[in-house]
Amino acid sequence: MRPSGYSLVELLAVLAILGVLAAMAMPVAQMSAERSRERELKRALWEIRDALDAYHQARLSGALAPPAGADPAAAAYPPSLQALTEPQPDLRPAHRGETLRFLRRVPRDPFADPGLAPERSWGLRGFLSEADHPVPGPEVYDVYSRAPGQALDGVPLSQW
Repeated sequence: MRPSGYSLVELLAVLAILGVLAAMAMPVAQMSAERSRERELKRALWEIRDALDAYHQARLSGALAPPAGADPAAAAYPPSLQALTEPQPDLRPAHRGETLRFLRRVPRDPFADPGLAPERSWGLRGFLSEADHPVPGPEVYDVYSRAPGQALDGVPLSQW
């Protein structure tokens, strides 16, 4: 009668096959994690840009007062990302006593240094700067990722 069990060669073959399968699965897992970070970046950009548009519309409708000493052309945009999270009094007669808030919190750029405050993780574009060469201004007209890398589709993250 032969003893039951696996031989050492059979165990090594199974371990070798498992190792090959794990090595093949690793790039797929890394790509999935990168795709998840890209989705988070896209969601954060949409959230901030929607809030900037809502602030702009509120300023144009007279719901918000312009900042003191602001350039009239750029006064329709917030002075900082943090201003989007602060309660602002609604100046429209039908809404007296109400406050406006455009973001609960500033989302973080998922590709930025985790040690940075969320509002400092973004590159800011002022109203008068060009889209190809964004520079900050006294107002926030747009945001972009300052991450140096490229997305999985080859587009630089800073151009999203």
